[in-house]
Amino acid sequence: MPTMIVGLALFLGVHSVRIFAEDWRTDVVARIGLTKWKVVYGAASLVGFALIVWGFASARQEPLAVWQPPAMLLPVAVALTLVSFILLAAFMVPRTQIKARLHHPMVLGVAVWAFAHLLVAKTLPDIVLFGSFLAWAVVDARATYARDRAANVVYPKGDLVPTLLAAAAGVVLWAAFAFWLHGFLIGVSPMADRL
Repeated sequence: MPTMIVGLALFLGVHSVRIFAEDWRTDVVARIGLTKWKVVYGAASLVGFALIVWGFASARQEPLAVWQPPAMLLPVAVALTLVSFILLAAFMVPRTQIKARLHHPMVLGVAVWAFAHLLVAKTLPDIVLFGSFLAWAVVDARATYARDRAANVVYPKGDLVPTLLAAAAGVVLWAAFAFWLHGFLIGVSPMADRL
């Protein structure tokens, strides 16, 4: 699990620069340029993500069980992950009513995704992984909304067609992940007990 923790620190740390070091980020971008900043940011994120994946896979070989979640939480978690996929799709599709209303659907989608997984997390590595992402998402959302208020950001009104497109894309991606990709990539099929 130490490898996963290092990966989480790197990945979430890089994604927390605007929360805790906005002025430093601005200075660095001014000094090296936005393109170089994005390259360094992207490389650090990829390394952190790879360490998370590797560390989590290793930690799952000898997991420390913490508790057995009630079976009734699984359908709740499944429904919440559907919401998270729709929120993530709404971030990607321009001019959705979801984005117009929530402003930052991606970070909210991460929070919902992490919370859903925490509901059914059985082992210490699960709790550390999803708890870390949930804590980061809550702190990031708070900071992001505060920045918006300080800058008087106005978001454009959303349209129905992009909103429906985002919702449909979210459902399709969720279904692909829930019924196939999750089991293929993670080794756990969340829908196995539901069928």
